Amino acid sequence: MLPAVASCAGTSLWQFAHAVLPLQRCLTVQQSTLWSSQRHMSTAELQVQVEPLSTPNEGISVVSLARSGAKNAIGRQLLRELQEALNTLRQERTTRVVVLRSSCPGTFCAGADLKERATMTQAETAEFVGSLRRSFSDLAGLPMPTIAVLEGYAFGGGAELALACDLRVADTRAELAFPEARLGIMPGAGGTQRLPRLVGLSKAKELIYTARRVCGTEAVRLGLADHCVEEGKAMERALELAREIAQSAPLSLRSAKAAINQGVEVDLATGLKLEEYLYAQLIPTRDRLEGLKAFAEKRKPNYMGE
Repeated sequence: MLPAVASCAGTSLWQFAHAVLPLQRCLTVQQSTLWSSQRHMSTAELQVQVEPLSTPNEGISVVSLARSGAKNAIGRQLLRELQEALNTLRQERTTRVVVLRSSCPGTFCAGADLKERATMTQAETAEFVGSLRRSFSDLAGLPMPTIAVLEGYAFGGGAELALACDLRVADTRAELAFPEARLGIMPGAGGTQRLPRLVGLSKAKELIYTARRVCGTEAVRLGLADHCVEEGKAMERALELAREIAQSAPLSLRSAKAAINQGVEVDLATGLKLEEYLYAQLIPTRDRLEGLKAFAEKRKPNYMGE
C-alpha cells in the first residue's frame, strides 16, 4: 500500500511514512527516561516545567511556562528548555495528551524577549528566530494531541505558540494579538501560515495588519480558540477536554492527527491514500482488538498503545 501513497504524493509522503510509521515504534520509550534533561536544574530555575499527572488525569502531561519575572517572554533559556521538553515528549510512551499552560497569573506568553533581542546581532536574531520557528513546528508535530490554555495575554510569539497546538481553551480575560508589524517586523514563527489556516485569509490579514487584540469570546467566534470559559477556569476546562481525549486509543489519536495534519497540505486524492495507509497500520494492533472486545463485553477498554 505504501507505494500507492508515494506515487500520489511523491518523496515527501514517502519520507513522512518512514519517519512516523509504523506508529508502534513511536511508543517504545519508557517513562523512566522522562524529563531526565531537566534533572540538573532545580524547579525554581526552570522556565519550562513538565509534570505527568496521575489519576484521574493519568495520561496527561502538563507543560508550564514559568518565567514569571518576564511574563514568559521567550528568550534563549525558555526556548532551549521548551525544545528539550518537546524532544522528550515526542518519544514518550505514556503521555496521551499534552496541556500547555502558564504558571504566571494574567499572562500566557508576552512574546519574544525584546530586551534580550536588542542585544543580538542581525545574524544572532536570524538564528534565534529560526530556532523559534523550528521549535513551534516541533510542537505542532508532536504525535499526541496538544491543548493550549490561554488565561491572559498571548501576544506575538505567544500567540504563535498557541497556534502550534491542536486546540486552544481561553478564558474571558484572554487577549491574543499579532503586534509584530508595529515593531517593524512580521510574525516569524508560523503566524502568517497557521493563522489563515484557522481563521481564513482575509481575517488573518486584518489581524496581522492592524495588530488588533482579540478577546477570548471573539477568538472562539473567529475559530482562533475552541472554547471560552469564565475567568480562571480555562485550565479546568482544558483538563476536562484532555481526559475525554485520553479515553481514546493512543495509536488511534496519533494516526488521526497525522492524517489530518498531513492531509490538509495535499490534494484530496493523496490525503485519502494517506488515510488508507494510516488506517491499515491500526488493523493489526492489540488496541483495536481490545476495543472490539470491550464493546462486546460492555466495558471500558484498557488501551495500552500496542
